[in-house]
Amino acid sequence: MVLLAIAITLIIGWRPFIGPRARATTNRQFDRTPERLARGKYLVQGLLGCETCHTPSDWTQHGAPSIAGRELAGQPLTLGGFPGTAVAPNITPDPETGAGNWTDDQFARAIREGIKHDGSMIFPLMPYPDYKSLSNEDLASVVVFVRSVPAVRNPLPQSQINFPVNLLVRGVPEPVTAPVAPPAADPLARGKYLVKLGCGCHNAVDKMPFAGGEALAGPWGSVVSANITPDASGISYYSEQTFITALRTGYVGARKLSSIMPFGTFKNLSDDDLKAMYAYLRTLTPMKHRVDNTLVATYCRLCKRKHGAGAEN
Repeated sequence: MVLLAIAITLIIGWRPFIGPRARATTNRQFDRTPERLARGKYLVQGLLGCETCHTPSDWTQHGAPSIAGRELAGQPLTLGGFPGTAVAPNITPDPETGAGNWTDDQFARAIREGIKHDGSMIFPLMPYPDYKSLSNEDLASVVVFVRSVPAVRNPLPQSQINFPVNLLVRGVPEPVTAPVAPPAADPLARGKYLVKLGCGCHNAVDKMPFAGGEALAGPWGSVVSANITPDASGISYYSEQTFITALRTGYVGARKLSSIMPFGTFKNLSDDDLKAMYAYLRTLTPMKHRVDNTLVATYCRLCKRKHGAGAEN
């Protein structure tokens, strides 16, 4: 028994058995101001890409535009390789099928800490580990905007995560108990803040920051996230204008990007924010990791996955 206890402690920990870390919610409410409403809309429909999952999209069109009238009403998600069935919930203010009865702090806890309004955990397909860095003021703005959208009645089932994954991910949620400050005013600090919140798919492999390698399969097809470091195998050849054009149009020259790349929402970001993101990406350590989704997938010894040009790494 002692050896078993030691093994559990060292290998998987006790969270699968005792449940996720969670703080009690408070009665805090965020003031509804025009500034927060505008900032929240900018984040939800731009940088954070909330509508990518929570709003049905037309994947037959480049950029996968949202279906009008269904904004944030949730949907079942068809994802290749997902361990169960994933459902993005209805987060409109509908009191019966949506989030109309959630408190502001229940929203805040779900967004940054991965705990639902009922105290259960959210599968980290929702990128709350990245959203932990969302500043208190930006968090308040997101909540204010989401609570302002029109209510849509859309009953949905719960996500179902297969055993044992449903237990193993219980260690992911972490309470945020200290205030999170906004980034410094300089462009590099703001760029780092924006990239951390909006580019998580490219930061999928330990020891290879932002060098890509996450497999993404769904109605858009099957692709692997690209290397966005300033290496020759990444985006060292991007100029600032190439970067801005790619994030606004989904094209790099004549090359068409997959619509899972959120240019459909990033096109809403300001020039200053896109320039700040580009400036920060240029400061990253170059990582050699070629990913080319136009080629046949082969095994890559760096990211331990199969993708186009994998054998060249």
